[in-house]
Amino acid sequence: IFLEAELFFKGIRPAINVGLSVSRVGSHAQTKSMKKIAGSMKLYLAQYREVAAFAQFGSDLDASTQFLLNRGARLTELLKQPQYKPLPVEHQVAIVFAGVNGFLDKIPVNRVGEYERSFIPHLVSNHKALLDEIRISGDLSTESFAKLKDVTTEFTKNF
Repeated sequence: IFLEAELFFKGIRPAINVGLSVSRVGSHAQTKSMKKIAGSMKLYLAQYREVAAFAQFGSDLDASTQFLLNRGARLTELLKQPQYKPLPVEHQVAIVFAGVNGFLDKIPVNRVGEYERSFIPHLVSNHKALLDEIRISGDLSTESFAKLKDVTTEFTKNF
C-alpha cells in the first residue's frame, strides 16, 4: 500500500494512492453490492490523480479529460468522512452509487458533502426498506438497483 503526503494534507484519509497500491485482500473484503457499484471507482480515481497533476499546467483540455477531472474531484470529495464516524455499508453503497453513476456530475464540488448529508437521511426516512434489503442481502439485485437509481434520480433532481 502506497500512501501520499499530498492526499493526507488535502484531508483525504487514508491517503492511499489507488493507482500504485495493491492489496492481497482486494475485493474479497467488499460486499457483493459494493463490488457491483464501485468497480469503476478505482479506475476513475487513479486516472483522475494522474491527469490532475498534468492538467494544472495546461489550459486547453479535451472533453474526456475535463469529464475525468470533474468526476474524479466529486468522487474524491465523496470519500471524505469525519474521523470516528464510519458509515454503514448500505449508506456507502447508496452514496458511491450516486458518484460512479454520474448523479453528482452537475453538483458543484463544494456541495458534494451537503448532498451526501441530505441524501442519507432522505433514504433512511423514505426508503428504509431499500437500505435494509441492501444491508441484509449484502447484494444489489436488479430490482434494488433499479429502485436505487429511481430514488437517486428523484432526489438529485430536487437537490
